[in-house]
Amino acid sequence: MLKHLHISHYALIESLDIDLERGYTVITGETGAGKSILLGALGLLLGARADAHVVKDGEQKCVVEAVFDTEGLDLAAFFAENDLEDNGGECIIRRELTATGKSRAFVNDSPVLLGVLKPLGARLVDIHSQHQNLLLGDEDFLLQTLDLVADNTGEREAYALAFTAYQEACSALEQVTLQARKDSAEQELLAFQLQQLAEFAPREGEQQELEEEQQLLAHAEEIKGNLFQAAGHFSNEECDLCQRLRQCEQTLRGVGSHLALAEELAQRIESARIELADIKDEIETQLERVEFNPQRLEYVDERLARLYELQKKHGVETDAALIAIQQQLQHRLDAIENIDEEVARLQKAVDESHKHVLEKAAALTETRRKAADTLAAELVQSIATLGMPHGKVVMQIDAKSEPGPEGTDAVTLLFSANKGVTPQDVQDIASGGEVSRLMLALKAFTARYRQLPTIIFDEIDTGVSGTMAESMGRLMKELADHCQVICITHLPQIAALGTSHFHVYKEEDATGTHSHIAALGTEERVVEIANMLSGAELTDAAISNAKTLLKIS
Repeated sequence: MLKHLHISHYALIESLDIDLERGYTVITGETGAGKSILLGALGLLLGARADAHVVKDGEQKCVVEAVFDTEGLDLAAFFAENDLEDNGGECIIRRELTATGKSRAFVNDSPVLLGVLKPLGARLVDIHSQHQNLLLGDEDFLLQTLDLVADNTGEREAYALAFTAYQEACSALEQVTLQARKDSAEQELLAFQLQQLAEFAPREGEQQELEEEQQLLAHAEEIKGNLFQAAGHFSNEECDLCQRLRQCEQTLRGVGSHLALAEELAQRIESARIELADIKDEIETQLERVEFNPQRLEYVDERLARLYELQKKHGVETDAALIAIQQQLQHRLDAIENIDEEVARLQKAVDESHKHVLEKAAALTETRRKAADTLAAELVQSIATLGMPHGKVVMQIDAKSEPGPEGTDAVTLLFSANKGVTPQDVQDIASGGEVSRLMLALKAFTARYRQLPTIIFDEIDTGVSGTMAESMGRLMKELADHCQVICITHLPQIAALGTSHFHVYKEEDATGTHSHIAALGTEERVVEIANMLSGAELTDAAISNAKTLLKIS
């Protein structure tokens, strides 16, 4: 509920502070006195767009601040989600607007964006005006109302799970179907690429082997000549290197018994001789193996060229990566060949999930149909007291062709205010006054099912007669048993039913025109309601009538 409202330097308001109570509060005042200004200021707190023109002339900025009692509104999760301090049952919203057009908003002294202020404001205050009556034609609003009356949380949660599963199944089928179309168009190309690789038959490690062999074959004559020369240095007519080392070894061993070092040197020469003999054998072996083979070189060159060509085509640099590409192509082609089976499997999953979601939708619809009958009967009874004794209300529920996030129900409120007239869509048949009374009845009924925020009725009594006004006032007062109700009214019959009464008025002084609001005591209420009854001239009869309306003897 709205506990306190402070406004400074807003339009005609210099400074204003009001404390409000629970229950039914009425606000009265002459046209132009500032009631709409009051609502405009409150709208800033609810996230309305700021206009620098509302800053009072001569002032640097205007400030609007409200203190709300949030007990029972379950805002802890909202505060946590938006990183706001939870003051434990109290919420303070402040909006500042400078004359240059800059705007700032705060919740519990933390700066916030309008994207936070708007949803918070919607949970704290419900301003009921002619514009809000359009909700009677809004399907989402009607569904939410039916679900509230039906108390069908379990059915809605079960449906939501089934609908999510259905969406996921449809999405999976769509993705596979699209991929199948894409792969089908590429199948011929994929098969051609795979055939190329299969015919080439790359082998892991082959690239290094071919590159080494290519070097050998391309320089065979040079290699063979150098090997021949190297072998010649080991043994020629003038010197046999290994034989000379053997002789040296034997010579040293001859004195080994007398000189320990000689034996050690002999052993080292023996090791070197054996190693050199092995090197000589390896050179001679390679000399025999190396031969110039133009045909083999041509084959290796062609094989490497083809390998490099395929690597470039597929964007890889190794034969191992090329083999991986070949395997991938094979897997893709296998998947394409089996795609019909996958599509059939996913289609079956879609059909099963569709059947399941329709079952859950039917259970949800059943709860709404029962709630629709209850709601329609209550509204008919309520609007009868609001001057529509022959009124008819039908909550028509039609089936949609496909399930949606909220089920398969399309809800339309059918209405008729007169006897013998078939109910039609409320948007097409009802007058503004009739819709206002119907919406009031709907709010009063749904208040039994949930904790409502502060509701402000903005002159919904326009064009309503005195008798009807009293009925509307009584209904608003009943609604105030469930939430705080504030009604801006021009009718004395409604004003007299308020448990608290504020009067908005204007005063002029040397500095200009200023709007004020004052809480009225019992005697002041008598005078205010008498003025509303009689107009400019206050008569004894008006005073007497005012006391009667206020039930004052």
